[in-house]
Amino acid sequence: MQIEPIAHFRSPLTSKFGIPRQGGLAQSLEGLIVFEPPYRHAEAVRGLEEFSHLWIIWEFSANRHAATGLTVRPPRLGGNQRVGVFASRSPFRPNGLGLTCAYINKVEIDEHLGPVILVGGADLMDGTPIYDLKPYVRYADCHPDARSGFVDDNEWQPLPVEIPEALSAQFSERELKALREVLALDPRPRYQEDPDRTYGMPFAGRDVRFRVGADGCLRVVSVQS
Repeated sequence: MQIEPIAHFRSPLTSKFGIPRQGGLAQSLEGLIVFEPPYRHAEAVRGLEEFSHLWIIWEFSANRHAATGLTVRPPRLGGNQRVGVFASRSPFRPNGLGLTCAYINKVEIDEHLGPVILVGGADLMDGTPIYDLKPYVRYADCHPDARSGFVDDNEWQPLPVEIPEALSAQFSERELKALREVLALDPRPRYQEDPDRTYGMPFAGRDVRFRVGADGCLRVVSVQS
């Protein structure tokens, strides 16, 4: 089977570094689903506005290297324990397909782009190709008693985030809220704990640089346009 993108994603996050490791963790992070020309018709999304969530099937297109093994090291396990690739949500898979459940904030018709879907909480990088969309159906998709393997035994806590007022003023209120949520997820590789190291990530057209101190607080040290 050959598949082609039906749409591409537009996001303030333009590199892999900083992308939330799961969908729904940064709910204020907004992005756009922009359809390819063959699907830029209102009929393609008729009725979608009645749903609150959407499944997105997409490609890990920024991965430069194909999966080379059958085990991976999940960040939730600190990056130093291995599990089977099919027991994880690693982006390095035999077929580089991702699956995300996102919030539907708005479905609108653009004069030039046709239907555009504004979603919240998606863990997709800017430019990500999308291969299919399916509405989330509560009776079939919701499993409140589900077990989550090693994830249940390794609780994750968000980092406190400090952004000086002079730097936060460079963002709109909505951008700032999303940035705080993204940073609280700790974008660093799990094996890096150097409190003196400065990390950088692009966000909303700016270069955001930060450190994580020995006290576990993430502090933004500069923002450059």
